[in-house]
Amino acid sequence: MSEEYADKIIIVEGKSDKKKVLGMIKDRVEVICTNGTISLSRLDELIDSFGDRQVFILADADEAGEKLRRQFRREYPEAEHLYIDKMYKEVATAPYHHLAMVLLGANIDVHTEFLEMGRTAQ
Repeated sequence: MSEEYADKIIIVEGKSDKKKVLGMIKDRVEVICTNGTISLSRLDELIDSFGDRQVFILADADEAGEKLRRQFRREYPEAEHLYIDKMYKEVATAPYHHLAMVLLGANIDVHTEFLEMGRTAQ
């Protein structure tokens, strides 16, 4: 999705996180990959690009993910933090159904087949 049309931004850590999330969402969302923690100057550049868009942080449930969250809490407290269950550890390896429910909980529209994956597994 083109940045100029995205009204929401999701910040993720890795390229595999970005690829997984982009494949699941129907909303106009820009997904930005930080490759882990980021420098203060790069973070400032990102914040300047946010404008009035809604920003979500979707980081792994590990120390690197928490470090990234702390950076955003300090520098951009307006961001909303989305959490995967700690048992899955990484966004990229979390089950599609679980991740779809997390995104849906933030009013980010996802393709229905990812929601249905959980029903068939039960």
